[in-house]
Amino acid sequence: MGQNTRGIYPNKSNNTWEVDKWWRGERFRQRGFVSFEEADRWLIKQLAEAREVVLHGARKARIFDSVAAHYLMTNREKASLETEAFLLKSIMPFIGQLELAQIHDATLAPYVVARKKEGRAHKTINLALAVVRRILNLAATTWRDEDGRTWLDSAPKITVLPLVGHQREPSPISWGQQRKLLPILPDHLARMALFVLNTGVRDEVVCSLEWDWEIQIPELGISVFDVPREHVKGKKRGRLVVCNSVAQSVIEAARGQHPKYVFVYRRERKTNTTKAPLMKYRRIQTMNNTGWQNARERAGLGDLHVHDLRHTVGMRLREAGVAESTVADILWHSTRSMTQHYSTAQIVELHGALEKITADSGAWNKSLATLRAEHQARLAGEASPPKVPTRALERVA
Repeated sequence: MGQNTRGIYPNKSNNTWEVDKWWRGERFRQRGFVSFEEADRWLIKQLAEAREVVLHGARKARIFDSVAAHYLMTNREKASLETEAFLLKSIMPFIGQLELAQIHDATLAPYVVARKKEGRAHKTINLALAVVRRILNLAATTWRDEDGRTWLDSAPKITVLPLVGHQREPSPISWGQQRKLLPILPDHLARMALFVLNTGVRDEVVCSLEWDWEIQIPELGISVFDVPREHVKGKKRGRLVVCNSVAQSVIEAARGQHPKYVFVYRRERKTNTTKAPLMKYRRIQTMNNTGWQNARERAGLGDLHVHDLRHTVGMRLREAGVAESTVADILWHSTRSMTQHYSTAQIVELHGALEKITADSGAWNKSLATLRAEHQARLAGEASPPKVPTRALERVA
């Protein structure tokens, strides 16, 4: 038909049309057109705008989808990049095909309404809006064309949702809930969850944990991981992950699977198990995936966030009587740089604190969060009231 000479091609797999054309070193690419005519009109418009820029120096109209892709490509080392890519994916159906100058509160409103209907927290919605705002600010201040013009004349003010009264309360899990959840999780996620529950580390750090960061301490029989600041929230300083005995067992089970990453995954054969695996081990991008979401539903923990495992560690440490300053160090809430100033004695202190949460001790010093969770379980008929230790009654008397 000769239609592909213009850079317009039929996609026979889904009966759509796509554009892929280079002009003066610039690539024009778009998919999903329902007809050749629609694709042709789009390409004509893009080429006309590009010619206008060449002839008269006008600022080229840029589509948010391609600009967002540029943002992700130029920030590959960013610790939160995977989270930002996930957030951008959710917003693309609403603004992906808009020009940068067309993005403002009014065009973002349908996204906000849709996410609220899905039950998303205001904080989650604001995170996505923040990524959009960051991209528009870069387009208006940093990114420039060949003539030195910024990609956007000025960035709009994007209104975020109020957080007061709309923030989700942390939901640490009980030992009983942990025993229900871990066996239901896919094996690789169960190992990661167990590691978080014994170290308190953020899930994005677990996903990026590397063997090169490991420092073995023979005196304790454990390892610590010296996490570079590029992988720490805020990127102000490197941090240390201290393993207790349970976390160390998880590390040893993972050793040798991958040359770079500690936590990896591959799909195993269910039949013909003597043959080579279907795929090589690869890095796990996020714990909050379909496997996690399905497992929490089956365990009756439908609103459980991966970050709640971290809250669980803080709760258990406090229940075990660990000093608040030590809890802050373990959860990376303290301001000192652990990797530069911590001695072996201080690592021993952190290790000893984490050893107190390797198993349910049955201690009576339960936090209010634990008491509330147990109360809700009793109301649901999942557990019987605990017996009060005689010594506790004697102390009250």
